[in-house]
Amino acid sequence: MDFLKKLGIKEKNFGASTGLNWIENTNGGELNIYSPTDGKYIASVYQATVEDYEKVIKISEEAFKFWRTFPAPKRGEIVRQIGNVLREYKEPLGTLVSYEMGKSLQEGMGEVQEMIDICDFAVGQSRQLYGFTMQSERPRHRMYDQYHPLGIVGIITAFNFPVAVWAWNAMLATIAGDTNLWKPSSKVPLSAIAVQNIIAPVIKNNNLPEGLFSLIIGKGSSVGEKMLNDKKVPLISITGSIDIGRHAAIQIAKRFGKYILELGGNNAIILTPEADLKMAIPSTVFGAVGTAGQRCTSTRRLIVHESIYDKVKNTLVDAYGKLRIGDPLNIENHVGPLIDKSAVALFKDALNRLEKEGGKVLFGGKVLEGKGYESGCYVVPAICEAENHFKVVQEETFAPILYLIKYSGDVHNAIELQNGVVQGLSSGIFTNNMREAELFLSAEGSDCGIANVNIGTSGAEIGGAFGGEKETGGGRESGSDAWKAYMRRQTNTINYGTTLPLAQGIKFDI
Repeated sequence: MDFLKKLGIKEKNFGASTGLNWIENTNGGELNIYSPTDGKYIASVYQATVEDYEKVIKISEEAFKFWRTFPAPKRGEIVRQIGNVLREYKEPLGTLVSYEMGKSLQEGMGEVQEMIDICDFAVGQSRQLYGFTMQSERPRHRMYDQYHPLGIVGIITAFNFPVAVWAWNAMLATIAGDTNLWKPSSKVPLSAIAVQNIIAPVIKNNNLPEGLFSLIIGKGSSVGEKMLNDKKVPLISITGSIDIGRHAAIQIAKRFGKYILELGGNNAIILTPEADLKMAIPSTVFGAVGTAGQRCTSTRRLIVHESIYDKVKNTLVDAYGKLRIGDPLNIENHVGPLIDKSAVALFKDALNRLEKEGGKVLFGGKVLEGKGYESGCYVVPAICEAENHFKVVQEETFAPILYLIKYSGDVHNAIELQNGVVQGLSSGIFTNNMREAELFLSAEGSDCGIANVNIGTSGAEIGGAFGGEKETGGGRESGSDAWKAYMRRQTNTINYGTTLPLAQGIKFDI
């Protein structure tokens, strides 16, 4: 395929890179990559070993010693150039993301655009790594705080966003003065290899050392565990399931490391009687079926007031009936495949469990077969009637299942249902009632890290800090002041007088 050639993807690829050079080791075993789009073989990757990891870490450590002395605005200039080269490769990289992962071509291109956008954001941020000056209680003393680079930042990404989440972390870490070590999902490693190939000329043309942007593709049980327990990696950002995040947090905490956790979501939209359904229905459908329900921000629960419940249900069923499911590279299609057959099995199992708990499948739920669906990964997105307390509803199923949940009374009852899960990532409410909207955004309202009014749960912009509360992990990436997580904070006091007064009026004369 032409886009693979443009991105430097070979039939056989190596799984460890220092940004400029690939470690040519075949001892870690060969990983064959197949597209969920058509089930066809794309290419293979020789997985990295622990020995490869150690080599990459050593080079990344040396690069950090240089990079931390490089002025932040000049780091921003490198990020600006990365953004520009991503613009040049947007089409082939977006196509690869779509083909390797299975998301629609529109979303694949959008993911690369997110990378470009965060580059632009980080360039400006490189001149805004501000500290603060405080007033000292001691005469002729000045106090201030400042931020310094941390070191190597480990970035562990999930299959559903093969490249964008790396950029959220890497670009901010880069302008902060850190070096980056990326461990992508083994389900979508080719997109990560392509990114390494794209940015390598920027490093080379600016005479920068290798080790600024490193890549390690390997088994979680070996390379992954090594990273979690490595004191040479002071911060690790992890995107994945709650179980993965819990395990990682324990391992990292044992060595007093830092972590950013972006874990599961069980996101709900509330529709009150004053909702504008012409806006709410399309937003709900996109939130539920976009990326085939494989976003951490996917809409999983729709909490609808009883007075409009039947109308909403019928309108949604009609809208789902118009969805076009098929090859994600065909821009006319709305829904592509799930990532693999294991995901399909989880989809089917969740629907079976729902029915056993007393729920009902209103639409969809079938696995598609025949021409165009040879990979066995295509399903018809499901709409289900359910109750919030069902065990299957309380869990996150990474698939296109939308649970309709009825509420009565006022919006307080809907908010209680929305908050009644262990996850706390994204949330939304559709209402033209100012009081309902403001309540939803207040301390009494949504307990999620993201709370929206008259827009859905997915489609976050890079300008805002992204992340959630409770078992979603509490981390923040991307915009706002998320850069602070990639730096260490230091408080400084300078005495420019000729005496040594102590704070709190303590006397110590000798």
